[in-house]
Amino acid sequence: MKQNKVLLYAGSLKLVEKSGVGQAVRHQQQALKLAGVPFTMNSKEEYSIIHLNTIFPDSLLKSKRAKRKGKKVIYYAHSTMEDFRNSFRGSNLIAPLFKKWITYCYNSGDLIITPTEYSKELLEGYGLKRPIVSLSNGIDTDFFKRNDEARRRFRDKYQIPDTDKVVISVGHYIERKGILDFVKLAERMPNYQFYWFGYTNLNLIPNTIKEAIKMQLPNLHFPGYVTREEVRDAYCGSDLFLFLTHEETEGIVLLEALAAKIPILVRDIPIYKNMFKDRETVYKGKSIDEFEELITQILEGQLPDLTEKGYNMALERDIKVVAQKLLSIYELE
Repeated sequence: MKQNKVLLYAGSLKLVEKSGVGQAVRHQQQALKLAGVPFTMNSKEEYSIIHLNTIFPDSLLKSKRAKRKGKKVIYYAHSTMEDFRNSFRGSNLIAPLFKKWITYCYNSGDLIITPTEYSKELLEGYGLKRPIVSLSNGIDTDFFKRNDEARRRFRDKYQIPDTDKVVISVGHYIERKGILDFVKLAERMPNYQFYWFGYTNLNLIPNTIKEAIKMQLPNLHFPGYVTREEVRDAYCGSDLFLFLTHEETEGIVLLEALAAKIPILVRDIPIYKNMFKDRETVYKGKSIDEFEELITQILEGQLPDLTEKGYNMALERDIKVVAQKLLSIYELE
């Protein structure tokens, strides 16, 4: 295989570095290193292939300029119209325009990579003219491996007794992520501690979300955005990862939780229909009542522990596996 140098374009990355896209870029850096592929983050250096991860205008300009120079353009499709809805104030209104824009951006490349078969099917329905392949964003299973020291750090930091059961979630303060149901469950279940890690500028979110996160409940906590290390500690120190998202293209935080061997309860949505079999690797629920029942059963040890099978799924998406698959994609090119 010809050893091509990759430009991992980071323009406007600061706008999304605290999101799953920012994490995906870090994973790509790691995958390229593991695969032995030379790469740069400096667009002034020479390169043969450019990786684009955002749909901001500067990325589109980079795509068009690269094509004019005969470079190969790989567009990572992290966004769909479906996961743009119910995200920020006004997002539903402009969702159709967003779909047209991302279609235009993705079509400017030579190849589109998207994290799952589910997101690939959605994009194929947009009438894109470029080939689409699915490749997981990947997970560093070594980093997120469960350990007792991490658990202790989390419990000590937030002064949580060993006897308390802790439910966590990770994501932006947006409706799509299921934050309203998370708050309702905390209100219903005062005997458990609920922690939501992540942050969104309050000017971007509707009043319903603002009111929810300002609710004064002794068992509901919003620590805000924390470091990758602190998120890892939270996985290890908690008793359940509750992922109530309504729509995803993959869900990197879910892969992290799998790697940390924490019990997982997700909303039963289309992306996870084939990705996870209910009660085999994760538990699934559809309503507040069902979530409440399952949370109690999981935390009280009334249901089988699925964490080893979940961990094996994380290993299948380990960054080392992703790196080899990325090499195969280059060879196809």
